[in-house]
Amino acid sequence: MTRTTVGIVLNGVTGRMGLRQHLVRSLLAIRAQGGLPLADGSRLWPHPVLVGRSEAKLRAVAEEHGLTDWTTDLSAALARPDVQIYFDAQVTSARSKALRMAIEAGKHVYTEKPIAEDLSAAVELAELADAAGIKHGVVQDKLFLPGLRKLDRLVRSGFFGRILSIRGEFGYWVFEGDWQAAQRPSWNYRTADGGGITADMFPHWHYVLEQIFGPVTAVTARVATHIERRWDEDGQPYDATADDAAYGLFEVAGPDSTIIAAINSSWAVRVNRDELVEFQVDGTHGSAVAGLHHCRIQPRAATPKPVWNPDVATSDRFREQWQEVPDNAEFDNGFKAQWELFLRHVVEGVPYTWDLWAGARGVQLAELGLRSSREGVRLEVPELRR
Repeated sequence: MTRTTVGIVLNGVTGRMGLRQHLVRSLLAIRAQGGLPLADGSRLWPHPVLVGRSEAKLRAVAEEHGLTDWTTDLSAALARPDVQIYFDAQVTSARSKALRMAIEAGKHVYTEKPIAEDLSAAVELAELADAAGIKHGVVQDKLFLPGLRKLDRLVRSGFFGRILSIRGEFGYWVFEGDWQAAQRPSWNYRTADGGGITADMFPHWHYVLEQIFGPVTAVTARVATHIERRWDEDGQPYDATADDAAYGLFEVAGPDSTIIAAINSSWAVRVNRDELVEFQVDGTHGSAVAGLHHCRIQPRAATPKPVWNPDVATSDRFREQWQEVPDNAEFDNGFKAQWELFLRHVVEGVPYTWDLWAGARGVQLAELGLRSSREGVRLEVPELRR
C-alpha cells in the first residue's frame, strides 16, 4: 500500500495540550491505526518534528514516544523541504511571530487559539496566509466532541422549533498554588504573558455559537479578577493581573430571530453540574442540555407543568424528566478528528471551514468583550472582510 509521508513541525509539544491532545491522542494515534486512509487508497503517514525551547524536555518527550526528530531551532525546522505543515501550541504571546515565520517559509499552518493577542495581528496573519496561497486552520475542538455534535444534530433536525436562548456554564476551581498546586500554568493569570479567561474562552464560544446557531452580532460582557494573588510553578507568589472570570451576553443571528446566549466562564467556581461545560438551549418545541460528551432533551409534548410554591418543598426530580440523546455513531477524539480533516484538506484539497479568518473572528469577540467590560457598554460585532 502506498504511503504518503507528511512532515509536521509541532511547536509547543512539551505543554499539556500540545503533548496529550495533539501529539499523543491525534498524530501518534493516526500512526497507531496504520495512517490516515485517503481517497486514492493510499495512507497518509504523519511525521512529527518536535520543536521547543528546552532540549531536556524535548528529548524526554521523544524518548517516551519512540521519536527521534526534534530540535530547538524553529528556523531550521521550517527550512526543511520534507516539512509541509507547521502546528503551534505555544503560549499565546509567542504564537503570532512563529506563525508568521511558517507562512513566510511557505508551510501550511494549523494552530491552537487564540491565534494572536489582538485583532490587528490576527487579521494580518490571515491576510498573509491567503496571499501566500497556503492552507490554514485553527483548532476548534469542541465542535467535534460528542455532546456538541448531538446538539448540532438537534439544531439541524429542527428539534427546537424557534430557538429562543442559550445558557452556558463553564469552569472549575483552579487552586491558587500555595497549599495545593494549580491545574493551569501561571502565565494564564498574567496579562503581560497573554493570559486571561476572556482571551482563552471567548474564541471557543464564538465558534460554538457561529457554527451551530449563527453569527454573533453583539456582545455585552463583564470580566473580573476574583483571585488576585497566586503562586507559580516554583512556589513563588505573584500578582494575578489577568481576568479569571468572564460573564458574557451574546446576540446571535438565528434563522428566525435573534438568539440570546448568556455564557459564564470562570476559573474561580466550584462545579455543580454534570460536566465542566454545559449549554442549555431552549426553543418553542423543545429544550436540550449539552455537555462535551452527553446531551439530554425535553420535547414540548413531554414538558412537565411544575407549579411554583415557595411554601412547599418540591418533590419533582427535574433531571429525571429529561431523555438522553443516543450516540447513533462512533465518536473519535475531537482533536484527532479535526487533525484528520485538516490533513485531508492539505493533501486532497477537501473543503475546510475553520481557517485563520475563523480564528480572527474569535480574537475579535474576545477583544470586544474586554472593551465592553471596560466601558460598560453593548458592542456590535463588525463583519470581518477578507
